[in-house]
This record gives sequence, structure tokens and C-alpha cells, in this order.
Amino acid sequence: MNWNVRLTEEAVREYRHLDGAIRKQILAGIYKVSKAPFPSPNGYGKPLGHKGGNNLTGFFKIKYQGIGIRIVYTLVLESTTMNIVVISERDDNYCYNLAFDLYKKYGDKIFRDEFIELQ
Repeated sequence: MNWNVRLTEEAVREYRHLDGAIRKQILAGIYKVSKAPFPSPNGYGKPLGHKGGNNLTGFFKIKYQGIGIRIVYTLVLESTTMNIVVISERDDNYCYNLAFDLYKKYGDKIFRDEFIELQ
């Protein structure tokens, strides 16, 4: 089963700035993780917890080592939705600080089905 995928406005903006070949890799990774977004042993997600002084409990990441990109997402269990919060360069501090800033901006909406649907 694939989960629905939604993106924040900021993630959409970042995605649009990426090169076409990188976009394909990003979509392939999101599609793969959307089949099983929870942590191993049954899924692909990597939980974040406390990162760089920020409490990102309830957030997960996808790392693209070959292209230097990281995605941060949350899950909405009731609607089986992945909310892509951040798509950014793989600089830990920048990525996690941005995720925390967006958490402050959106509050609990970050854990609800209220963003832009991936098409």
C-alpha cells in the first residue's frame, strides 16, 4: 500500500529548483518510502528525535547520499499520508533547523493532512 504524499509550500519550492534528473531520483525515493514509511525492520523511514538542539520527535528522514539531498517528513496515521516538510541539501544543521522552523510556523498542522498533494 502506498501512502498519500503531500508537501509544504517550502518543499514544493525547493523541489522546483532542483535539476530534472535529481527530481526523478527524489520522486523515486519518495515513492519507495511511501510504501513503508515507518522505521525498520518493516519500513524505510529513519526517525529523527532530537537533532541539533531541536526536538524533531515524530519526524522522519530520507537520505540521498549520492546526490546530497535530505527529505524530512511526518506521518498522518488516520489518512495514511506522508507530509514532506523539507527537501534540502544534506547539511544536517540547515536541514534540521529548517524543519524545526517550519514546525514552529505550522504547529500541529505539520501532523495533519493539510498540504499540497504530490501529483
